[in-house]
Amino acid sequence: MILPIYTLGQPVLRKVAEDIPLDYPNLSQLIEDMYETMAASDGIGLAAPQIGKSIRVVVIDLDPLGEDLPEYKGFHHAYINPHILEADEKAPTETLEEGCLSLPGIHEKVTRPTRIHVKYLDENLSEHDEWVEGYLARVMQHEFDHLEGHVFTDRITPFRRQLIKNRLKAVSQGRYRCSYRTKPPKQ
Repeated sequence: MILPIYTLGQPVLRKVAEDIPLDYPNLSQLIEDMYETMAASDGIGLAAPQIGKSIRVVVIDLDPLGEDLPEYKGFHHAYINPHILEADEKAPTETLEEGCLSLPGIHEKVTRPTRIHVKYLDENLSEHDEWVEGYLARVMQHEFDHLEGHVFTDRITPFRRQLIKNRLKAVSQGRYRCSYRTKPPKQ
């Protein structure tokens, strides 16, 4: 089922999400719905707060980038109760443009570490503790930020945030256009 994407101004996007119990009801269906919602919205990542659930579940599908980044061909994963344990202080940072389904029409350059240490459960509830690098590390950081109550524009300079404040305000007031179903905050 395709669910609406909650947009900036929805309180759930600013809450720290809770870990879920291993017997969380209908988890497989939730993950399937998140994949379907993400695909219908032309996204490559989606966190549960973006569909109104303050729980630690993320789906990432990098397969659409497989032509340019062959290492991600067929990459399609769910992350349950994920946490970033640390960033590799010795690895360089990288600045790339990001966008977000919850901030339609807004794109900004964000600097992030290129290598991170993460812990999570996969769809089979198997535990993983690993170092991740490259573009996947960036997407994980962007999506896992949602679980901490952050959006990518929190990571840009105050000067850039000031320059786009009217666009941010417009999104938080439901004044935007996009091709997918959204749930703007009530005015």
